[in-house]
Amino acid sequence: MPAPPLPYHIAPMRLEDIPQVMAIERRIFSLAWSSGVYRRELTANPWSHYLVMRPHAGGHRPLIGYGGVWQMDQAAHIPTIGLHPDYQGLGLGSCLLLHLLIVGQDMGCSEATLEVRVSGLAAQRLYRRHRFVEVGRRRDYYNDNGEDALIMTREGLAAADLHAELAAAQAFVLTRWPAGQPQRMAALP
Repeated sequence: MPAPPLPYHIAPMRLEDIPQVMAIERRIFSLAWSSGVYRRELTANPWSHYLVMRPHAGGHRPLIGYGGVWQMDQAAHIPTIGLHPDYQGLGLGSCLLLHLLIVGQDMGCSEATLEVRVSGLAAQRLYRRHRFVEVGRRRDYYNDNGEDALIMTREGLAAADLHAELAAAQAFVLTRWPAGQPQRMAALP
């Protein structure tokens, strides 16, 4: 019996995706990037790759998540990753993160890094679930409130490991995805 289709689709971010990315960004981050930052990342940074996540079903397919990865020597740096609040807790963050790590591995990176707010406990749990460990702290990193950032790193981006983790994350999503979810997505900004 064939596996059921995934309820999401991952694609490269395009300039026309920026307004929807910004709508999610403003809802989930107190210090949102500007649309100009995303425009520069897509058009002028040859070491960056950005992905968007959309539902598979439904005629109107708004974004439900996005993220980016920069190649920094041998490290795949994750500068941003976000999911619409209505779609958090379904396992989609794991899938998106793993897709970004696979892009990093495809670029030849052997490890991954990121910063996360000290208060971002849910994000920290996601990263720890995927073998990121705290390796340092950036004091007063966030301009909006002077909060520190934890520096987290994942050693090893072996393709077989990443694809096995992604398969497990996708299987989890299939158990959590509500049957009516695609119909509710039409109401997203």
